[in-house]
Amino acid sequence: MPIYEFECPSCAHRFERLQKVSDADPSDCPECGKHGVRRRLTAPAFRLSGSGWYETDFKKEGDTRRNLASSESAEKPAAADTSAKPEPVKTETKKPESKPSAANEG
Repeated sequence: MPIYEFECPSCAHRFERLQKVSDADPSDCPECGKHGVRRRLTAPAFRLSGSGWYETDFKKEGDTRRNLASSESAEKPAAADTSAKPEPVKTETKKPESKPSAANEG
């Protein structure tokens, strides 16, 4: 469910409310009680409650775990392999061919 932010124009009190998209916005300020609360335009915020919502909601039978931060990677620390070092790349530089200038000719 989205979290909406509201502001009272009378007392400038700001508050958040967790509500459905179809729910009506509050009309009265919880601080001063005056009518005319307006929804503020803010970045969208929502809460995914529960653990592993992707794993439980979209996983098919027989799928393997796809979480890259699984406990398996935590158990096996990365070992530095120093025996197989890549050979340095040799680069050849070509000298530009010198051409006689047109001023020296003729």
